[in-house]
Amino acid sequence: MSGQVVAYLRVSSVEQNLDRQRETVGQCDRTFEEKVSGGAREGREALAECIAYLRDGDTLRVASMDRLARSLTDLRAIVDEITTKGAAVTFVKEGQTYSRESTDSMSRFLLNMLGAFAEFERELIRERQAEGIKAAKERGVYRGRRRRLSPEQIEQARERVEAGVPVARVAREAGCSRTVLYDALGARGAYAGVAT
Repeated sequence: MSGQVVAYLRVSSVEQNLDRQRETVGQCDRTFEEKVSGGAREGREALAECIAYLRDGDTLRVASMDRLARSLTDLRAIVDEITTKGAAVTFVKEGQTYSRESTDSMSRFLLNMLGAFAEFERELIRERQAEGIKAAKERGVYRGRRRRLSPEQIEQARERVEAGVPVARVAREAGCSRTVLYDALGARGAYAGVAT
């Protein structure tokens, strides 16, 4: 008896869409979806639930390696954890499947090589992005991240915080995160140089 086909989908921000990954992985018995930034395993509840759900004989289908892990170390650890349970992992974009039976040296080499290429590609993208931002700043056209709060909203938030209202509540009412509110109140990040 073969196991279930399970999908794990991840995008890095709420604005991004999972539809392309759904199409890539195809029909599955169960799907775990996550909208979380960063590659660290901490805070990725859907990934933890997915791994806990997998059983001997199941196959986890992921659109590409970079959706499962952002570093080679994490990729190997996650694949090892899944294959130790008796489940397999299929990376659709790379056309690779890893299972307990495919733990020979060639399979490990391919996993390491493809994972290293994915990590290298991400680093190149970051470098190009930084170069583009630098060039835009030199031309005077870079504005940075869009501000979520107007100067009036910042002043209202400051008054409420000074009146003793918890920052978490003020942020929730303003429709932003506590981090954004702290940045706005402290004139940091996207709010640097904003007069309130």
